Formats: sequence, structure tokens, C-alpha cells
Amino acid sequence: MLPNKKIENKGIISSEFVKLSLTDFLSACQYVQELPYGRTSKPKDFLLVLKEQHGTCSSKHALLAALAEELGLPLSLTLGIYRMTAANTPGVGPILAKHRMEFIPEAHCYLTYQNERFDFTKKLKPGQEPITEFLTEEIIIPVQIGAYKTEFHKAFLRDYYGPERLDEIWAIREECIKTLSD
Repeated sequence: MLPNKKIENKGIISSEFVKLSLTDFLSACQYVQELPYGRTSKPKDFLLVLKEQHGTCSSKHALLAALAEELGLPLSLTLGIYRMTAANTPGVGPILAKHRMEFIPEAHCYLTYQNERFDFTKKLKPGQEPITEFLTEEIIIPVQIGAYKTEFHKAFLRDYYGPERLDEIWAIREECIKTLSD
């Protein structure tokens, strides 16, 4: 279970949650999880999750990790690569089938605490499998959700499929991500 702490105005991030009348870290996590999935206008600016009222796994978890840091909670922002399938990511099945793929390696951000993963991207849909297996994982800091995350992901895809297929695989991946935001 995640540790909890009262939100006090200790910095830029916590002050934004105080303005929303959120009183503790766990209520902030629930609030963020209930926001719709979608890229913000500036994906690296995780504060936009609150202003634009939506976010991705990266922006939502970077925001929560930054809040945890301000509150002194010992959580980590983790970047992992998992096998994105129709079962664990509803909506991508038709695209994967069109390209004759069972899965595509996808980058995912989440919080970790005492070797346990916590995903506040969105609530699971009925019948949806949670993401539990990762091909690789790395602890990052919130500012790494932009260029660093993209390069980490592309390097993994290059190693997995070969450099000659990177553009093709990345385009299929983008097609999958677009369906998640629609």
C-alpha cells in the first residue's frame, strides 16, 4: 500500500492540489486516475494535467511523483517496457491485428514503492488485464518523461526489431496511442 500524507502548500505542485481542495496524497492519486487519458498540449509539462484535465501515463505519474517529492514521500517514478496487447490495452487490438502483431513493446510510467507498482493512468475496464510483466524497468525523475523516455523506448525497439524497422514499428505504435486518446 502506498504511504499517505496530508497535502500542505510546500511548492508549486502541492499548491495546485491544495487549490483543488485535495487533502492528502492518496486522494490526489485518485483524482488524477479519474482524469481522462490523452496527451496534453505540452507533454513534458506535467502540471498541464491539472490545467487541461487529462494526461498520459507519463504526465500523470510525473505529476504524482513530483507531488510525492514535495511531500517527502519515498516513492519512485518508474519507466518500463511492456507487451501492449488487446487484453491489457483495450482499443489497440484492431491495429495490432491489421499489422499481424500479437503485441508491440510500449513504454509505460507508474509509481513504485517498496518494489510494488502503482498505476494511476486510468481505471481498468471490465475484463481488462492489468499490466504486470515488464521487459525492462528503470527509475527516472519527472523531467525525463520527454526526450529521455522517447529515446529509451526507441532504443528498446531498435534492439528488439532491428534498426531498419524502427520507423515502421514507431508508426504502428503511434497509431495505437492515437486510438487510446480518441
